This record gives sequence, structure tokens and C-alpha cells, in this order.
Amino acid sequence: MNSDPSMTCPKCGTTLTADSPESLCPNCLLASVMAPTEPAESEAAPTLEAVAAAFPQLEIDSLIGRGGMGAVYKARQPHLDRWVALKVLSSGLASDKAFADRFTREARVLAKLNHPNIVTLHDFGQAGDYFFLLMEYVDGVNLRQAMRTGKFTPEQALSVVPKICEALQYAHSEGILHRDIKPDNILLDSRGNLKIADFGIAKVVGTEADPFSTSSSSGAVTALTHASTSLGTPQYMAPEQVTDPNKVDHRADIYSLGVVFYEMLTGELPTGEFVPPSQVSQVDARIDAVVQRALEQEREQRQQSADEVRTQVETIVRTPPPAPPAGAIHSENRCRKGSRPRRLQSHLTAASNVRSQFAPSETRRS
Repeated sequence: MNSDPSMTCPKCGTTLTADSPESLCPNCLLASVMAPTEPAESEAAPTLEAVAAAFPQLEIDSLIGRGGMGAVYKARQPHLDRWVALKVLSSGLASDKAFADRFTREARVLAKLNHPNIVTLHDFGQAGDYFFLLMEYVDGVNLRQAMRTGKFTPEQALSVVPKICEALQYAHSEGILHRDIKPDNILLDSRGNLKIADFGIAKVVGTEADPFSTSSSSGAVTALTHASTSLGTPQYMAPEQVTDPNKVDHRADIYSLGVVFYEMLTGELPTGEFVPPSQVSQVDARIDAVVQRALEQEREQRQQSADEVRTQVETIVRTPPPAPPAGAIHSENRCRKGSRPRRLQSHLTAASNVRSQFAPSETRRS
């Protein structure tokens, strides 16, 4: 990553790299948005004293997040001299025998994930009334907090998406879905590294069978998360996560990535009728086709892998856009989330020329 001696952080004077967000160094950006993520309505988080009593091997530092599944604490492992994130799940789950069995099986699978862009799971188990996940601590902010600075540029979005794709492709190749890709679960550390967090509601892809069984008649690993439950955050969920959660596959994560991609580029969610990203921000118009395809209602019409999304984005970044013919203009046509977009006149003619490069192999209908 190249640095420009003429560019310095206005707060601390550190020499900046060319892609430093908000013209601040990572540490100053971190300090400016370090307010905790707004918690969802949930039960009160256990006190620091209660957690410390349940986990005497840890030094509990602070509560850093809370949501419907439980609370997350910053803690220190003295014997390893490292900081960790302790996720304590809802206390009411301790009495659910089915959940206990399911939790153990899922956690064993998730603990095998080993990728530089995925938060590492160090340990899991039950301590007193608490089921817990002991995870890598990421000293940074989540993507939503970073976007709140108001200056998350299209160039930065185009650099973030391939890293998300790499992590998803790896997890998908291991048979694991995330099912809740959203800015809150995408972390950026003080060194600029990206990590995807909270695979805790992921499911293991397998044959259709009892969602609580460990194997099917063929020996394949089956779904470990209750398959009849719609898991995820509504604004980011693929249509099939609502209509048929029993048959969700990796393409649901691609849809959610499309929502995050659009939000990074425009600052808005693609709800109802929405304009292509290039009409809202100064981004290459060829990106419109990539985002719109990821947001297709029918999963067969989306990119079929996270690697496909990554390749499309990286190809556009590497190659300059063709010059539009004289007189080419934008129109005000809009596209609707969840419906197949028509050949939008809002694209430059040059962008239309490259649409076929990213279109699915089967012929689309107007």
C-alpha cells in the first residue's frame, strides 16, 4: 500500500496511504466512530461481575455489543497475553436441550473456518447458565460505523467487496452459509484489514433431512440450524430466506452482499424502486449491472458464486471504461428491487456494451 508524503492525517500528522478513509489515519478514524453499535431490543446483558464470575480464566474488560442473540465482551486471556471477544448467548437458551446439542455441533464446524477475512473462533462451550463463543478480538469498527463518517468513497467500496467475496467463497466451499451479511457483521481493524464476524447463525449445507441430525442416510452433513426459521436481518435477506428458508443456499449470501454493495456506493438501501448506483455516486456505470444482478429475485439469475462477483468487480477496476459515443445521456428510468431490471436507458451506451459480459448464460426475458 503506497503512501504519499504530502498527505498527512489532520489530527495526528501521520503519513497517509492513498486509500485512507475520510483523509484520516486508521487510528483517528477508529477514534471518531468508536461509539458502540446501537443494540437491538433484547434482554439486559449480564453484568461485568456476573460474566467475570462465570469465566474466572478471563479478565472481563467491557461490554462492546448487544443484540438479540446475546452480548459481546472485550476480555483478556492472561496466560496467552491476548485480547479476545467473548460472546455470551441468551441465558434462556441454557434450558433448551435441543439448542445445546445443535450449538455444539455448529460450533465445532465453525471452529474449523480458517481464513484471514473471517473472525477466528478460539473456543466454545457452556459456563454455568451461559453458552459462549470465544473469538478473535478485532480492534476496529464495523462497516456501518465506517459508513457513518459520510465519506466512504466508491473506490473504497470497490476495494472492500472482493475481500468479502474471498471470505464468503471460502466458507461456501466448506459448506457453510453466513445468512446474515450486513454492515454490522463486516469489521475493519486499525490496520485496514477486513474480517467477517458472526457466522453463529450459519447453517451447514447438506441434504434435506431432520435439521437437528448430524448426518443423512448418505453420510452428508445436514443443516444444523433450525431449517424452518428465517434467519437474518430483513433489509438484507434474500427473498427465499423469507418464502422458503428450508432451501436457502449460498446465493442468499450473494443477494445480501448486493444490498451491502449498493448501500456502500449510495448510502441508501435498495428498497422499492431505486436508481442504479452510478446515478447516485461517481462510480463506473459498469458496476450497475453487477449490483443489479446480485439483487435478482430469482437466485438462478444472480451470480452463482462469490468468486464470480469478485472477478467482475476486479475486472472493472483493472480496465478503463470505454468512451461513450457523443450525445450519450442518462435517463431517469428506475429499477425495482427483486424484479428483473429491463435494459435501463440510465446506463451509458458504453455500459450497455459490457452488460453481456456479466449476464447469466441463459437468455433473459424482458
